[in-house]
Amino acid sequence: MPTELPSVSTLQALVCIALTVLMGAVTWWKVRGKGRGHGGTGKDVFLAGGGLTWPFVAGSITLTNLSTDQLVGMNGNQMLLLAWWEIAGFFGLMILAFVFVPVYYRNNCTTVTELLERRYGGRSIRTLVSGLFLFGNIVIYLPAALYSGSLFLGSMFGTELPLIFFASLLAAVSAAYTIFGGLRAVAVMDTFSGIGVLGLALVIVFLALAAVDFDLVTGVPAERLTMIGGDDSPIPWHTLLTGMLFIQIFYWSTNQNITQKAMAAPTVREAQKGVLTAAVIRILIIPPIVVIPGVVAYKLFGDVGDAAYGRLVAEVLPGWLAGAFAAMVAAAVITTFSAVLNSTVALYAVDFHERFVGKVADHWHLGAIVSVCVTLLAVLLVPVFQDADSIINLLQQLNGLFSMPILSAFIVGLLFRQVAAPAAIFGVLWGFGIYAAYTFIWQPQGVITLHYIHFMVIVLASSVIAALVCNRLLGHRSRWIGFADIRGPAA
Repeated sequence: MPTELPSVSTLQALVCIALTVLMGAVTWWKVRGKGRGHGGTGKDVFLAGGGLTWPFVAGSITLTNLSTDQLVGMNGNQMLLLAWWEIAGFFGLMILAFVFVPVYYRNNCTTVTELLERRYGGRSIRTLVSGLFLFGNIVIYLPAALYSGSLFLGSMFGTELPLIFFASLLAAVSAAYTIFGGLRAVAVMDTFSGIGVLGLALVIVFLALAAVDFDLVTGVPAERLTMIGGDDSPIPWHTLLTGMLFIQIFYWSTNQNITQKAMAAPTVREAQKGVLTAAVIRILIIPPIVVIPGVVAYKLFGDVGDAAYGRLVAEVLPGWLAGAFAAMVAAAVITTFSAVLNSTVALYAVDFHERFVGKVADHWHLGAIVSVCVTLLAVLLVPVFQDADSIINLLQQLNGLFSMPILSAFIVGLLFRQVAAPAAIFGVLWGFGIYAAYTFIWQPQGVITLHYIHFMVIVLASSVIAALVCNRLLGHRSRWIGFADIRGPAA
């Protein structure tokens, strides 16, 4: 009796495993001799020793953002409108390159929170903002990345295995990169896998369009094809004029998970080249790959939500190539999780451990312990996201809990002098409180029906005002300095 040939799903799995192992081997070869034995300083672990050249800065920024949150979540909305998140991201990256990168390098920052301490002359604001970043990473970003990646792999392979199985595998590999290679290993894998992810994602766009004879219009409702969102859409057109830009400024310019990559270059110019390259990729390549497959999936399968991308990939790609793409997507999840995990460890080690516990003798050792604890917690939180109607919309809305309050601290600290740290803290807590009330009380009860992107502007503006008013009540006179002195230290 002849030996039975492997099924398509088995072939996919074998190709996926083989390529994942290959990428790990290539990454190890590239960073060998520069890992744990290179030193135990925070700069070496968290900023790759300041040695990332611009291609690796660009690759790491791109793949830290581009994970299954975007591929699964945005395509899961099955409408072109979601491309605005990526288009607007181009402007956020430009602000990072020309405004914030010089500021971070001039202040010799390892974490973005160090900048706040220097501008306000107080450690308390740094501790608070770092705590909010840690909350967002542990409770939102890390489990969401595992959930969306597990959902994609499960739907593509057509398996009945629980999501927690895939989440555990992805988390274990991701933690290994952070523990044994630090940011350098994450950046290298980001760049190598990014070439494969972007290339195959574009192939999927072409094959998806070919599957519907390049007719994206027939049989698809107009609201799924328009780029001008109505009031009941995920992105009403008028939100592009209010909160969208501020969301992008926070995410790309003041978010430790992204800016850490830009701060790991040897010079400002090298960092700017990497950020600008990432901006070009953001505007030219990312938008089509995060929306077109979802619309095609609607035409082929109907409204299937976040399962759209995985089903489409399984439909249009041959078995062996589907396995290759699964490996690339797994790599995207791994690098995103590893990058956020590395940022989380950096924030804890530099902003909390060294202040409240004691000086860190070896950041590799501490990082390993923290990485294991955070990874286990993220895996346990994966089931929380299974009831979400749309993973990407849920993430964007929850981000408001800390994005606008934190951004207000940067705006006040950079544009005003003589603002006390307690005043900035009051502004941040004010913003967190009113956005939490809006999200969990006022909006569900219909007290405030304003779109959350609009409400983010209210949170930002009121947080800035609250900080300045509190500063005056504390007996300090804040002074507007504007953009002229934004790169200099606070007086």
